[in-house]
Order: sequence, then structure tokens, then C-alpha cells
Amino acid sequence: MKAYHIAVVGATGAVGQELLRVLERRNFPVASLRAISSARSAGKSIRFRDHSIPSEELADSSFDKIEIVFFSAGGEISRKYVPVACQADAIAIDNSSVFRMEPHVPLVIPEINAEDVRGHRGLIANPNCTTAIALMALYPLHRAFGVRRTFAASYQAVSGSGGRAINELTQQVKDAAQESLVSGSRTDRQATPRVYPHPIAFNLLPHVDSFLESGYTKEEMKMQNEGRKIMHLPQFRASVTCVRVPVYRAHSVAVSAEFERPVSVEHAREVLAKAPGLELVDEPQNNRYPMPLRVAGKDNCEVGRVRVDCAFENGLSFWVSGDQLLKGAALNAVQIAELL
Repeated sequence: MKAYHIAVVGATGAVGQELLRVLERRNFPVASLRAISSARSAGKSIRFRDHSIPSEELADSSFDKIEIVFFSAGGEISRKYVPVACQADAIAIDNSSVFRMEPHVPLVIPEINAEDVRGHRGLIANPNCTTAIALMALYPLHRAFGVRRTFAASYQAVSGSGGRAINELTQQVKDAAQESLVSGSRTDRQATPRVYPHPIAFNLLPHVDSFLESGYTKEEMKMQNEGRKIMHLPQFRASVTCVRVPVYRAHSVAVSAEFERPVSVEHAREVLAKAPGLELVDEPQNNRYPMPLRVAGKDNCEVGRVRVDCAFENGLSFWVSGDQLLKGAALNAVQIAELL
């Protein structure tokens, strides 16, 4: 098997670290690995296959002799350096939102639209994490029943905001234990939130990404816009409320979907049980249903609470959970590289 010269931009971040673990765990054929980071993190060592590799500062020359480069360092870095990587004849797999909706850029979930990879021009986009996790369950149902529209609410882990958000949640939980936040008392010792506009510990923020004039956030529109592109379904509609929750690394989505054809719970469960990358966990009478704690660190997403939706004529409601750092980011990116 041919081995590839790989670079990871953002190698010291939460997604970058997970990418390295996935590459190693799935035995991806790596001939050489270049760990690339910001100037602040340059020189920091990362572990890969029992080797210590010093991270290098990102520069125009970072992609010389690189064949595949993973970008997980945010939109500004991707906007500036993805074209540089492509000019160096590397294939870029980008985890930011910058290029996802560009017509010539494939937006890929391998279990759904693997064939789209064939049309790449040196760049393939990784989808939004919440969109990816929701579509893992919605797409198999679409194939069976023909989805028309969805209403959804997401419950998004802090890992989606990076390592600083994970640390902030941890610190706020510690502060709460010390200062009795749960009972309502507050002191001046509590740290000011830095990642989010409000404390995230013991709280829910109905605010993920920036607000648009419509009242939706950018994050909330991604499920409709990216879903249309991934499923090749231009009429698909999705009304979503995205909520940040005090969970470390797994997203969950409550979905109500309306379909073109009559639905049944039995048929839906059969479809979901056979879907790749998805596990049916649907025994509510035994208290078995998907939960963030169950799927953290797990490749497959889980779906459950499947029921006929009482507000739609041909509707199903379900609950899906998946690891944001895996299927929502690093695992999906490595799966795209495997397709290549």
C-alpha cells in the first residue's frame, strides 16, 4: 500500500490532536507527518506512533512535498493557506466553514455522498459537526421515505469551541463547587467567561455562532444549507435552534422530520439499524437511548427515541448523539482521506 506525506494544520488543538489519534488508530498509511501550529505553539511536541514530533510554525513553505493536508485551525487560517497548499499540489481536507458552500468544492460525509470526492479540485470540505451527526440518522430515513423538512434542536458540547472552551467549563465547575453557585450565591472570585458571553457550567446558551438578520444563527442555517448540498436535495428545509450545553465532547440533536411517503416506526428502525456508522439504541422501556456520555470517544453515532411525530402527517421524531471531535470533525476528515 502506498504511504502518504501528511500535514496537520492545527496539530496542537483539540481537533488536531484527535486527528492524529484517528490516523494512528485506523492505521492510515503515513510515510511522514508534519505537525503545523501557530507561532505560539511552535516547538511543542506531539505524539504519533510512539514518536515525538516537534510542531512547526505555519508558513508558505509548510506544504512542500506534502500530499494530503488536514486543516483544523479555524476559518481565517483556512482562507489564507488552503490556496497555498493547493498550489503546492497537496490535497486539502478543510474542517472550517470557509469553502463548504463553494459549488466546485465537494462537501462530504463518506457514508452519504462518497462519490462526490471524485469531483475534487484539490480541496474537499468537512461538514459542520452538528449537520454531520444529524444527517447520519436523517439520510437513511430520507432514502426510505423522502425527507421534505425538519425541525430540530441541537445540544452542542463545548469541544466545538476548542480546547479553551473545554478548560473554561472545567474551571467554572470547580468554581461552582467552591462558591455554591448552585444555591444561588455568587462572589467576586468567579472568573469572567472568556469563550462564551455567559457562564456555560450549569447553564444553557441558545447561541452558537453569530446571529443573522433573520434571527437564526449561522450555525442554525448550516443544517439546511449543508444538508441540501450533501444529500443533493435543493428543496430540503430545516428550522433549527442550536444550544450550547455543559457537555465536554458529544453533540446531540432532537429531530422531527416530515417525509413524502407514509412512515412506520418498525420500518424506520429497520432502516436505521442497517445504516453504516450508526447504531440503533432504542429501548426506552429499559432506559436505553443515546446519551453524550455513551458516545464520547466512539466512532459510531447512536440514534433512538424513534417515534411517529404527532404533529406531521408523515413524520418521525428521533434523537441522535455523536462525538463532536470524531464523526463531527476528525474521524470524518480521515474517512475522506481514506476515500482518496
